Amino acid sequence: MSENTNTIIRGRYAPSPTGDLHLGNLRTALLAWLFNRCMDGQFILRIEDLDRPRIHPDASKRMLADLRWLGLDWDEGPDCGGPFAPYTQSERTAIYQHYLHLLQAKGLVYPCYCSRAEIAQAASAPHQGNEGPRYPGTCRFLTTQERTENEACGRRPSLRFRVDDTRTVTFTDDICGPRSQHVQQNVGDFILSRSDGIFAYQFAVVIDDALMQIRQVVRGADLLSSTPRQILLYEALGFPIPTFAHVPLMRDEQGHRLAKRAQSMGIAPLRAAGLSPSQVIGQLAASCGLVTKDQAITPKELAVHFSQNLYGTIRAISQHTKIFHVP
Repeated sequence: MSENTNTIIRGRYAPSPTGDLHLGNLRTALLAWLFNRCMDGQFILRIEDLDRPRIHPDASKRMLADLRWLGLDWDEGPDCGGPFAPYTQSERTAIYQHYLHLLQAKGLVYPCYCSRAEIAQAASAPHQGNEGPRYPGTCRFLTTQERTENEACGRRPSLRFRVDDTRTVTFTDDICGPRSQHVQQNVGDFILSRSDGIFAYQFAVVIDDALMQIRQVVRGADLLSSTPRQILLYEALGFPIPTFAHVPLMRDEQGHRLAKRAQSMGIAPLRAAGLSPSQVIGQLAASCGLVTKDQAITPKELAVHFSQNLYGTIRAISQHTKIFHVP
């Protein structure tokens, strides 16, 4: 295969060091790795640590150690470098600022002085699931004088992307199938940079994936609804749009999704109980129908099976959306 990165499938796993990886995070990492390795691709590890107040000290080191222990490897990352370094978001803020300026020059960005409470209280802002209320466009057409008055009151603005009022974004997810969303009606103009100066996930992830030439995005289903916003940003910046595969989330016996903030079980207790990496990989693979229960298997062995039946495996994943539980 050619070494040209435009002909090689480049995938990635991009965890946030807000705590140790739980089993749901690790299964998503495994699936992202499998999707990529079965296609003889290049796998990139990126640390998404923009939200500095939520970052846990040494979490990045523990995440990398857990992934290595499981047998998941990567070709580029914060520990080994690569042609698109740095691979840690907190070191890439100047890059994000550059592309923010490009969008501003196109008239696609405007300052917003609304607080979350004000948006929630707006009559035209019904709640949309877990993402909160739709932004009603309150600050979209503020005059220069109105902006000056807000600044004089000490209000620091967030910066929002001006969404096309008429556009419906359509795409086909490799697992979830055809999707469409009228972004303005469902979300409204969305934030690129928060009022505290932190760049938003939606913006940073598009810049990073585009510049790192990621062509295959495999991630949790909780991010499926954010994909149309990201597609709008890819288009506005003239970047090629990658393929997307959103894998179902792992849930506990009560049906709740695993979360770092709830201290959901990670690798440490399994290692303490004497489980080997292949046993843990086997449990993760069995939880989404890739292998039979209690089968120990390495990632490389699993990749051989996965590559021989890629589309069948994708169908198996989609059929197990409601029974992903902690092994």
